Amino acid sequence: MSMHFRDLATKVAADGVISAEEILSLRRAGWGDGRIVPDEAETLFAINDEIVTPSAEWSDFFVEALGEFIVNAIEPKGYVSKEQGDWLIDRIDHDGKLESLTELELLVRLYERALSVPQELRDYALNQIEQAVLTGEGPTRSGGTLEKGNVTQAEAQLLRRLLFANGSERPAGISRTEAELLYRIKDAALSADNAPEWKRLFVQGVGNYLAGFSSYEALSRDRAAELEAFMNDTSSSLGSFARRMGKSVLRDNMFDVISLAMGNKDGGPSLDDRIDEAREVNLTEQTWLEGRIDGNGQIDEYDSALLEFLAEESGYSRG
Repeated sequence: MSMHFRDLATKVAADGVISAEEILSLRRAGWGDGRIVPDEAETLFAINDEIVTPSAEWSDFFVEALGEFIVNAIEPKGYVSKEQGDWLIDRIDHDGKLESLTELELLVRLYERALSVPQELRDYALNQIEQAVLTGEGPTRSGGTLEKGNVTQAEAQLLRRLLFANGSERPAGISRTEAELLYRIKDAALSADNAPEWKRLFVQGVGNYLAGFSSYEALSRDRAAELEAFMNDTSSSLGSFARRMGKSVLRDNMFDVISLAMGNKDGGPSLDDRIDEAREVNLTEQTWLEGRIDGNGQIDEYDSALLEFLAEESGYSRG
């Protein structure tokens, strides 16, 4: 780690301020060799802990630098390992809570950049927003000055980004666990002054789980590592062919597309048939939904909006 990092960390600890010029010099020092190393990553967190009011320039640099370190420092690139996720949670939660929007934005951007993140990190990020709604405290609550029990515009936007990001549990879709999270927040904030974006997210999110379709499933980190090794195997003629075709083929799950095409050729279900089937709310999903609606003993405005959405999208009816 450069002396400049250490010196600047000491200065910020003394006055709690970092200037745009100092951020620029940090950027030059940190990426002078094209990468951020572990000591520098720790120092960036130490600086962030001391800044009283983070500027937009600092937040952008912090999120960019730490995101690059976490997502691309270890092979296979693009995957956040469990060890990296545990380190990040420990570093953010060292004082028992996530304190700044800068740290929360880092978590969200990791979801958006990475092909996959560990379950513990997904749970941690979503729990921060749920707890902010329930307690009225946290980085989305201006230091705890806002009322609890409602969903703010910032929280609805962050939730949307987390739930539909590449690194979410079901990329481009909503899992049952995530749909249950939306229902818990809905019930907790039912009569509150919620942002309009919240109702749209609730309806679209739960509706996506019940009647959505997504043919994409992200490769696991271990499977990606196996494929990277295969691509680098010069002894295999098939590996040489695959390299000529390009690594992006693997990263885009082209094997899934080929399998689908083969299925169609052999008389399997077409893509249109799979979409239509996915849009039908089955008995298990209907039972789940009825249980969630019965949770507060009424069909509230959010439930009604959801049922109308399902009727339009999948032919589901209340009868």
